[in-house]
Amino acid sequence: MNGEKAARTAKATVTHLLLAGIGFVWIYPFIWMISASFKSQSEFFENRLGLIPDSPTIENVIRIWNKADFGTYFINTIIVTFFSVILVWIMTMMAGYAMGRFQFPGRNLCMAVFLGSIAIPLVSTIIPTYEVVKSMHLVGTKPGLILSQAGGAHVIFLLLFTSFFASVPGELEEAAKMDGCNFFKTFFYIMMPLCKPVATTVVIMETIWAWNAFMLPLVLTLNTPASRTLAVGLYAFKGENTVDWTGIAAGGTIAVIPVILLFICMQRHFVEGIAGAVKS
Repeated sequence: MNGEKAARTAKATVTHLLLAGIGFVWIYPFIWMISASFKSQSEFFENRLGLIPDSPTIENVIRIWNKADFGTYFINTIIVTFFSVILVWIMTMMAGYAMGRFQFPGRNLCMAVFLGSIAIPLVSTIIPTYEVVKSMHLVGTKPGLILSQAGGAHVIFLLLFTSFFASVPGELEEAAKMDGCNFFKTFFYIMMPLCKPVATTVVIMETIWAWNAFMLPLVLTLNTPASRTLAVGLYAFKGENTVDWTGIAAGGTIAVIPVILLFICMQRHFVEGIAGAVKS
């Protein structure tokens, strides 16, 4: 018995050490980026791999925030992310309710088209999206960025809502109708509160994608720096012959911390939403 217990303990110890090592390798680039943002240019090249700055400084953060107009990029990113998340949340929730609760002609065809669109590379949609935004005279504007971010199929979110609404017992709708609720009241007062975990999951995932979007904002704001987002603003730190590594590290730290804090605060709802969609 003692031998078996010792073997299990040794196995558990090795497993934990292995997982800890993999976790450190996984998180090391993020820790390194934060560390590099507090290093001077000279120290960065002298101690590239070190995680603890010898003389910590916030000069890089102040420099990019004021001189590189990073504050404007930060505000632009918040605006674009907020409104694109709202639009995507409303569209996918309503579409998911229709797909999950009602049988209508062409439903299976619509679902097949949505699923097939997953195989389309995002890069191949950039030029058509640009032409649509250009025809609306919104190139280089925040509304153009918002619509381009929210205008995709967002099939994963649609499937999450469809799967959830399909699992809701029909008796709830029947009881709502008996109480005098019409279609819209049933949706807003019964279905929306029930799908809160899935809605939270969609909000978190779309926030991450919209916040980190690069290609579309780059194309749409190529000639309008004042409308650029954080991801595009970071690209400006790479010159033709030089790279501002500490500036990129400071900008990356500013860009990634809000998303991490959002996930930490809402991770319980995120897990509940994913688990609920999988079970259904």
